[in-house]
Amino acid sequence: MIKTGKKVRHLRKFSEDFKLKIVQQYERGEMSVPELEKYYQVRNPTIYSWIYKYSDYNKKQIQVVEFKNSQMNKIKKLEDRIKELERAVGQKQMNVDYLEKMIDLAKDEYGIDIKKNSNTPQSSGFKATNKK
Repeated sequence: MIKTGKKVRHLRKFSEDFKLKIVQQYERGEMSVPELEKYYQVRNPTIYSWIYKYSDYNKKQIQVVEFKNSQMNKIKKLEDRIKELERAVGQKQMNVDYLEKMIDLAKDEYGIDIKKNSNTPQSSGFKATNKK
């Protein structure tokens, strides 16, 4: 800011190579326009103007839809991760069910109550156990 309270605008000039690099990243689906904006600190309308200027298939008359391959790939990866986690939860639930069944069988067959009851006196840990 200067003394009058006005904000000083800095005019940045970008090379043609830099502009082409951003347009190519967009066209390959590596990044969307909002991602490019955050990564390179270049405003959204500027990036769109470069896309319209340098792109082979994104011209001014064609509306650019932002749902490119990069976003589709991210969604696909997240969906795959959800399936993987659901599969892991299912396996854990099967293990829990198996162990509960084993506890029930131990109680029925051998008369052993493995589950801890609330009325069971706590062990002090100092007394010797009776061996049979």
